[in-house]
Amino acid sequence: MQEYEKIFRDFLKRRGLKLTEPRKLILDAAFSVHHHFTVEQLFRLVKAESSLVSLATVYRTLPLLIEAGLLQQSMRSSSRDSFEHILGHPRHIHWICETCGAVIESDLDEVKPIVESDAERFKFELREIKLNVIGLCWKCKQSENNLQ
Repeated sequence: MQEYEKIFRDFLKRRGLKLTEPRKLILDAAFSVHHHFTVEQLFRLVKAESSLVSLATVYRTLPLLIEAGLLQQSMRSSSRDSFEHILGHPRHIHWICETCGAVIESDLDEVKPIVESDAERFKFELREIKLNVIGLCWKCKQSENNLQ
């Protein structure tokens, strides 16, 4: 049994729920993806494995996976939420190009002490840091410069 399955099974048990076949398919599909994904992309992956799972079941299962600490909503672009699995992955910054939608990730470690210091100064109880930076990637910036 994979570690993520054990964590999810234990989480569901504490909530009085079971790891049903559709939930297991969704869980496995989410952990088979090693990049950001939307609900629709996850649904297509699951649908390729089984017709037992509806889009509504994916939507209902995602909050459980997030609450269990296995996934996080990583960003919102083009009016769509993107998710990623976080078990065993360090927290990171998302650099999102507003033109092409490219996403670059970098380590949060250099920025984290500054945020923690500000939280202490504001007497703010810090629970989670999510940092998305919006701008232009080098390719789009270069294209923009060529148009001028």
